[in-house]
Amino acid sequence: MDSQSRYDSPLIRVRLDKAEAMREAGQNPYPNDFTPADTAQKVKDECADLTPEILEAEHKNYSVAGRVMAVRSFGKAAFVHLSDRTGLMQVLVQKSAIGEENYEAFKKYDIGDILGVEGRAFFTRTGELTLEVKTLRFLSKSLRPLPEKWHGLTDKETRYRQRYVDLIINPEVRDTFKTRSKIVAFIRNFFHGRDFLEVETPMMQPIPGGATARPFVTHHNALGMTLYLRIAPELYLKRLIVGGMERVFEINRNFRNEGLSLQHNPEFTMLEFYQAYATYEDLMDITENLFSQMSVEVTGSHKIVYQEKEIDFSHGWARLTMAQAIEKYGEMRAEETND
Repeated sequence: MDSQSRYDSPLIRVRLDKAEAMREAGQNPYPNDFTPADTAQKVKDECADLTPEILEAEHKNYSVAGRVMAVRSFGKAAFVHLSDRTGLMQVLVQKSAIGEENYEAFKKYDIGDILGVEGRAFFTRTGELTLEVKTLRFLSKSLRPLPEKWHGLTDKETRYRQRYVDLIINPEVRDTFKTRSKIVAFIRNFFHGRDFLEVETPMMQPIPGGATARPFVTHHNALGMTLYLRIAPELYLKRLIVGGMERVFEINRNFRNEGLSLQHNPEFTMLEFYQAYATYEDLMDITENLFSQMSVEVTGSHKIVYQEKEIDFSHGWARLTMAQAIEKYGEMRAEETND
């Protein structure tokens, strides 16, 4: 796609023209000259237990920055919802507070633009915590319009191909990213606390092994040889055990050149750990402890709901052989099908 065809959309063209008009007026549409001291959640936490009278008397001032998600204009004033990494913050922009020139410029800003604001916190008549803006800084021009706000971004194809848009529109997706980060951090601490050593094994391998899967193939020019992106780290981790490292783990990226769907990605992350002088039952104990402790650490409970089903990570997991599992759950599946 050539550079011109990308801007055929009249909405994008209008935003490009606005950015150019700012440059012609001597204003940088991407100044990067504002560092917020606070976040939306910090403001809410600090003001949550205060009455409107106390908040008025204490005159708490904050500075936050975020993307414009909604604007309700009332002529000489407007309520704006700014979204930062912690959530939404309502701000009140008034001509009388920021000046006529700045307010006229503000009225030309678009949904999706990024602003920095400083001002006093107060509660509106409806009880919503709001910042009364005293200083407003334009930080970044958004050239592409966001999806229609009332319906959010629901198309799965777009959500997965344009994850950045999904993150902007659907706040719960950001929570998923945060949860994943907590899980990875917990896993590292869990194994470090049991004297395991975290390692990194080769991603490009002369012989892919450790699982049965079709590998991605690449070529190493300097060595003049074919290499494969790993399908599992197992064999290299076991070599470390042979070498005397005794307890190792790796949170690793694997690549399997196979099917692709919303539930199956050819590039994925997995955990593998190995321990010398241990049986498979010892490793089962470790796995049970890992998930049981992690569920409480990350969610505050042993029980979580996933895809409308409750999963209980409390201790006391059932332990079955493969044959027993097939017999038990195969019968349950057959009964559900017959029903």
